[in-house]
Amino acid sequence: MSRPTYLFYDLETTGLNYAFDQVLQFAGIRTDLSFSELERHEILVKLRPDVIPSPAAMMAHKISLSDNVSAIFEYEATRQIHALLNEPGTVSIGFNSLGFDDEFLRFAFYRNLLPPYTHQHANNCWRMDLLPIVTLYWLYKPDVLKWPWIDDKASLKLEHLNAANNLADAASHDAMADVEASVELARRLSAEKEMWDYAAGYFKKGLDSARQDELQPLSKSLQEVYRFGLLVDVGIGSQYNYQAPVLFIGQSEPYSNQFLWLRLDRPELQETTADNIEDTTWVIRKKQGQKRIILPPKERFLQRLDSERRQILVDNRRWLEAHPDLLVEIAKYHRQFTYQEVPNVDVDALLYQTNFLTDEEAEVSRRFHNAALSQKAGMLGLFRRSDLRQLAERIIFRNYPDRMPDSSKPASEAFMKQVNPPDEEQAMVDYRGKRRMTPRRAISEIEALRSGGELSAQQSLILDELAGYLRSRFPEAN
Repeated sequence: MSRPTYLFYDLETTGLNYAFDQVLQFAGIRTDLSFSELERHEILVKLRPDVIPSPAAMMAHKISLSDNVSAIFEYEATRQIHALLNEPGTVSIGFNSLGFDDEFLRFAFYRNLLPPYTHQHANNCWRMDLLPIVTLYWLYKPDVLKWPWIDDKASLKLEHLNAANNLADAASHDAMADVEASVELARRLSAEKEMWDYAAGYFKKGLDSARQDELQPLSKSLQEVYRFGLLVDVGIGSQYNYQAPVLFIGQSEPYSNQFLWLRLDRPELQETTADNIEDTTWVIRKKQGQKRIILPPKERFLQRLDSERRQILVDNRRWLEAHPDLLVEIAKYHRQFTYQEVPNVDVDALLYQTNFLTDEEAEVSRRFHNAALSQKAGMLGLFRRSDLRQLAERIIFRNYPDRMPDSSKPASEAFMKQVNPPDEEQAMVDYRGKRRMTPRRAISEIEALRSGGELSAQQSLILDELAGYLRSRFPEAN
């Protein structure tokens, strides 16, 4: 059996859209379980010809297009990153990695015909996220760190924690600097070993599930399935101390990996009727072993709720006890809820709407990856599914355009017209209905940033460079 290791990592990207943006920088440090460094990796990725960077993102991480010249193609970089995360025994971990980086990489793996989920479960690999762990420490072990206060509230941002605790010497929004800060942060948190091990257990699906099964029912007068817990998640908000009392109401029927938790600190719950469930109930969808943590409702945890919310909890419990049939209707509504289907989703964004690869399709993908560059174009016909063949064509177009077969060039030309549509309404959409960044929109955002306030010399240079690139590559967008 391989030795277990942590792989701390961070990304800098062209924007926030999982499906349409790309990685520009990957940084990773592999450590043993005592946080001693074993190796480090930094991968710079060329800007793809079809990606339109977000001006705000480029200003944030300050990676200029000139820095990108010596980088490697996305396909090659993604294969390297995939191999790192899938090394047997790897625990991939970052700061808010399950809130952004992990899903971003999942789409990159899918887009490049690599297994998107194996780093979560195969070969003793699994994932953690430092942000939920930091949230637990802020609530229940605050003496471990110095907590920065920004705008009269404690900040849980890595850059602020770094500055307050001298975790690493470097600026924020540099991937390697953030990784170094994350390693040191984990080392300090793990000094409280019992707390660290307890928090880490929430990222193991089996243990997370077992802990939820041990929760007690909310009330003896309600069915035992309705178990009571305390959900901790930074998304709850600092004004609520990042936690909320919740009631388990079952699993989603169309999305079986989603476990449904009804918030019990919302006064409007008591206004619920069979006709307004959508408007008066707030359900949080949790996946096992991911970033949302469900604690048992022990008094030492509940005392972090203010008196007003504790009273709402008491009132809501009494109301549910008096309306058990309506609770059944609430649970039924949310269990059967389906997301609105988005039409005309681009193939880059179909990860959650397409079938898993069959063994035959996975084998064709492996052969495609292992083939020499000169042979890849000749293998396109082996992909029987049109979406897989389209992804394979885009791999060649995006990374090795001089290798594109003549038969695929019309599709690539049509795709680039979609990248630069005549108006925003015709921009490609992802699985959430979010529109792809277009050259016109990027140029408009650059102009807004220039007129919106003072920019540093470096920021001005980055925006000028990006504007010049867009106007040169897409002259019709001017």
